[in-house]
Amino acid sequence: MKKLYYLFYIIFLIIIIINFLSITSFAAYPKLVSTITNAFDKVKTWLLNIATPAAAVAVGTGVFMKKFSFGDEERLRTGKRLIRGSLFSYAFILCIDLILSAIRLLVSYDVGGE
Repeated sequence: MKKLYYLFYIIFLIIIIINFLSITSFAAYPKLVSTITNAFDKVKTWLLNIATPAAAVAVGTGVFMKKFSFGDEERLRTGKRLIRGSLFSYAFILCIDLILSAIRLLVSYDVGGE
């Protein structure tokens, strides 16, 4: 139920951003839109630069936990959860990258073709 709430919240925010920041709602290409697209680029770059090594460290830690568990079932489960969680988190960050790119495309879309 909580995941469904967050999903609806994210979809609602995306709709609000698309409606209020689209190029069709302004007479020209405003400075605010270029500032927002630059901010999206910086956030995307920052997330990917930090997320890739963090995911690699988390997966490596999970592999070492599994390797050196010496038959302890709790450490095996913890290692598997750590690997699975870090891979899902990294996939989520890559999906956010796609969403930011789509929002940037919609915000910078030139309706008049000029």
